[in-house]
Amino acid sequence: MLDAIKNLFGSSTPTDYKALLKEGAIIIDVRSKGEYTGGHIQNSKNIPLDTLANQLGQFKDKNQIIITCCASGMRSGSAKSLLQSKGYTNVYNGGGWSSLNGKI
Repeated sequence: MLDAIKNLFGSSTPTDYKALLKEGAIIIDVRSKGEYTGGHIQNSKNIPLDTLANQLGQFKDKNQIIITCCASGMRSGSAKSLLQSKGYTNVYNGGGWSSLNGKI
């Protein structure tokens, strides 16, 4: 029951994005190319949300740690759901790229 509640509302333990990157995580920024050009996290991959499903072939390891980000966290949440529905097991919604950048 406790696990069901945690899944519904999220864990109270904040995600350590810095540690995830040290473990080899990749960051996928799902904003448009124009938004990405205006500012982004160094070494992140820009794959707009509307093209993500067609580009999953480049991510062969479904256990790879993936952190999604966007402008506010809405599109990155959708990207996380999409990746999980395709069998990716270690996906984190990093939220807005600027906020995430401050956490890493």
